[in-house]
Amino acid sequence: MRFSVIGPGAVDTELFGHQQPHVQESDERFFAGIEKLHPEDIADAVAYVTTSPRRRAINEIVIRPTDQAA
Repeated sequence: MRFSVIGPGAVDTELFGHQQPHVQESDERFFAGIEKLHPEDIADAVAYVTTSPRRRAINEIVIRPTDQAA
């Protein structure tokens, strides 16, 4: 059995709109000027993992916007 972890950075989804107002404000400041990933970017990573041959174990993928700090 294989397991993979995909750790996304900031992704442009509706999730940010479901946060408490103070969390939304904090996120807006933290991610100001950063172009967030698109959901398709994460879908590409999932597709890569799930379609890889069984001989290839992909343990972890961290995918963040280019300008997002660690």
